[in-house]
Amino acid sequence: MDFLWFSLVGLFSGIFAGMGMGGGTFLIPLLTIILGVSQRIAQGVNLLVFIPLAVVCLIIYFKRGYIKLKGIFWLYIPAVVVSAVGAFFAGKIDSQILRIIFGVFLVAFGIFWLILTIISKMQKKNKQQKN
Repeated sequence: MDFLWFSLVGLFSGIFAGMGMGGGTFLIPLLTIILGVSQRIAQGVNLLVFIPLAVVCLIIYFKRGYIKLKGIFWLYIPAVVVSAVGAFFAGKIDSQILRIIFGVFLVAFGIFWLILTIISKMQKKNKQQKN
């Protein structure tokens, strides 16, 4: 029966990832809250799932010309370093603290996107009033 639940969680997070919403945003809470997986394992699973998906997306984006290679190493090198440091500390932090940090991140991310959406709608409204 666990196989069914884990498969459904994977399916839903894959659907959301395919829609551009970030599958990990759904995968980690579903694994931890509904299926009782520890935060550390849920985040590790998310990273393992992310790697092949990221490679496929990079290939598709590159073929469509969405990726500019100029200056990519200035983005790539810090991202790899920060990811490695983050993974190291995530392995050392208590699972409960990791859960709180992730929750704060999700709330902050939600507020950030809410503010961006409001600003965008206000700009569109102002643009329409000027025309």
